Amino acid sequence: MIGVFGGTFDPPHVGHLVLADEAAWALSLSKVLWVVTGEPPHKPEQPITSVEHRIQMVALSIRGDSRFELSRTEVDRPGPHFAAETLELLTATLPDVAWAYVMGEDSLIDLPNWHRPARLVDLCHSIAVLRRPMVESNLTQLERQVPGLAAKLRLLDVPLVDVSARDIRRRVQEGLPFRYLVPGGVAEYIREHQLYL
Repeated sequence: MIGVFGGTFDPPHVGHLVLADEAAWALSLSKVLWVVTGEPPHKPEQPITSVEHRIQMVALSIRGDSRFELSRTEVDRPGPHFAAETLELLTATLPDVAWAYVMGEDSLIDLPNWHRPARLVDLCHSIAVLRRPMVESNLTQLERQVPGLAAKLRLLDVPLVDVSARDIRRRVQEGLPFRYLVPGGVAEYIREHQLYL
């Protein structure tokens, strides 16, 4: 089974690595594809760093872990990009693969508002969800809204890493330390390219 871990990754941080690592272990994934979203449809008003910078930062983040692979599935086609279409493309390319979609519990709560959520669930063998202590999902209600979801859910109790991309961008802008909130090489990349200033 291969994991699909989609995100803006602006920037990628240690919390992303922890989630991908835990999902790979808990579901015995042979690989986790890090799918960088070129044009995130849920962030139309938010300024997003250029996709090539985000691709480079993800590449730096996952180097050295053979289970992790960068995917340009959403970058090399026109946007907006939706998870259901991405899984359709991946399934067309690798029809014999079982897919596990990896997300945080905040994304799970919002799943009924995603584009074609039932199709996303249909294409997945499993949906790995990182539990968040301040987020409470109503699984009964989610199952009513997206039938079939409950049978595929794998809730993961992952070590809590209280870090967010938004906070890292703020820290960079304010000149605060952020070096150890991002994977090796990413802080240097951010400084070199003067991102988030």
